[in-house]
Amino acid sequence: MGRRLGEYTKDNTKCMLPVNGVRLIDRMLSQLSRLNLDRVIIVVGYKGQNVIDHVGDRYKDVLNIEWANNPIYDKTNNIYSLSLVKDKMAEDDTLLLESDLIVDDRMLDLIVNDPFPNLALVAKYETWMDGTMMCIDQDCRIVNFVPKDAFRYEDTKHYYKTVNIYKFSKDFSANSYVPFLDAYVKALGNNEYYEQVLRVITLINNSELRAKPVGDLPWYEIDDVQDKDIAETIFADNSEKLGKYMKRYGGYWRFEHLLDFCYLVNPYFPPQKMRDEMQANFDRLLTEYPSGMFVNSLLAGKYFNIKQDYVVVGNGAAELIKSLMQTPSISPTRGGQNLPDGNSSPVGRSGGVGLSYPTFEEYPHRKKAEDIVAFMPENADCSYTADDLMAFFADKNIGELLLINPDNPSGNFIPVSDVLRLAAWCRERGIRLILDESFVDFTEGWRDNSLLHNDILAANPNLVVVKSISKSYGVPGLRLGILASSDESLINYIKKDVAIWNINSFGEFYMQIFNKYEKDYHRACDKFIAERNRFVSELQKIDFLRVIPSQANFLMCEVKDKYTSHELTERLLQQFNILVKDCDTKTGLKGKNMIRIAVRDSKDNDALVAALKIL
Repeated sequence: MGRRLGEYTKDNTKCMLPVNGVRLIDRMLSQLSRLNLDRVIIVVGYKGQNVIDHVGDRYKDVLNIEWANNPIYDKTNNIYSLSLVKDKMAEDDTLLLESDLIVDDRMLDLIVNDPFPNLALVAKYETWMDGTMMCIDQDCRIVNFVPKDAFRYEDTKHYYKTVNIYKFSKDFSANSYVPFLDAYVKALGNNEYYEQVLRVITLINNSELRAKPVGDLPWYEIDDVQDKDIAETIFADNSEKLGKYMKRYGGYWRFEHLLDFCYLVNPYFPPQKMRDEMQANFDRLLTEYPSGMFVNSLLAGKYFNIKQDYVVVGNGAAELIKSLMQTPSISPTRGGQNLPDGNSSPVGRSGGVGLSYPTFEEYPHRKKAEDIVAFMPENADCSYTADDLMAFFADKNIGELLLINPDNPSGNFIPVSDVLRLAAWCRERGIRLILDESFVDFTEGWRDNSLLHNDILAANPNLVVVKSISKSYGVPGLRLGILASSDESLINYIKKDVAIWNINSFGEFYMQIFNKYEKDYHRACDKFIAERNRFVSELQKIDFLRVIPSQANFLMCEVKDKYTSHELTERLLQQFNILVKDCDTKTGLKGKNMIRIAVRDSKDNDALVAALKIL
């Protein structure tokens, strides 16, 4: 009946659900039509006549279709639906499939062509899977079925999920499955699942039925609207697949086999011991409220060794960017007092916002197009210096200047001494300098490259430093970021602008314990820089890529000769399930054939290099 699919199944059964415009029943019958089958028996119940009418005789030249009806579908489970056709199973070798499945075409060949007569297709357990699990040995014999009430998350590394596609020989059905089915129904009734019969048979004799792992072949079981959405992404046409992934803006943990070189994160932090400490406190953090801004700004101050009054914590840097870029004109103050002469220029109160393209577009997206004054470097690497910025913006009417350092996606980096010169230049002109340091810890000599210091902030009340904790510290799921400034009027405004509980208990606890693992973080950053250098050397061996120097945890590369940036991005996804960022949509990079590649750990980086060598 598919109640969890809501409107999609209000007037139709689940197999009538369209996925990328094709109904599940049509996709499955088309796949079955490629096989040499004597007949296809479809058991219907809820809205069954809709299915019968839809199928009609459209498959009459390729499939001999027979129908069976379960009139009490709302009082029984699939064991009863199967029992209605048990005599048919005893007449032929049988493929048993469930109609809410969407599977790769090769999956049916996998089970049909295997010489073993009785098989269950299985897949290694993944987090999205629900239903019947099993354990198998090294010879693919089924050790046992795991019912829901016996499921243990700590054992999932040993679990396989049944794909709900089975092959039974005529002899197995007649002499084993059907007799046990009759006995099970007689003992426990019709409101059961047919997998339970297989479980009983396996307990008695595990040699008759074997498991057949499907490996990386894609499949999905569609029970609700999210399942439909994920299935439509996995099984999208090649021309549409990339777009379906990119519109998700993350959440790629739902796609177990996708290798994400698009989103940016530190691959070497946090360490396992820190993860264990987080996990050990999971229950309490889940069930109790987080603190408000007072405590969280205190923790952030401790985290970065800056004053509590100088910092505000955000639900990721994105929340703070939104608030900052939409902040009304506020005279800068310290301790509630207007800043003294020499520091009292109207910071950020008039003029537009100056920025360099290409850039991280969350900032300009928060401004009106007419308020943006854009600088575009006229060189192949999109590189620029502090002097370039000062020369370009010297005669421009700007109240704010944005510097992402290192910049995204170019990886361009301006040394800290030059950033300080730029901050002084902005201060003299009453310009607020917004410095995004989200990637600074990936730079060479990173320990000395940050402006998150009390003395620097105090000397530059026009300076606002934004830092994403997600990227540098490898915890994007916690959604943490900070904004720091000695302009306390700005800090106080943003603290009031964001929600009172804008971060959760997990993020708060992470900030609380971070300092115990600070040495691990230092080692992680040093390890990362070494891996980036190695990765660059390997990518430079790919003859159709030009690797642009970067001081961040990503590399912008020009795609030459063989492909466009879009073609290469699509091929990597289609052939290798690897996702990189096509930069053609970014302002300033249209038509320049640029991609951005995240730097991951050595294993993943080598997988990408191997794929590029094949293309």
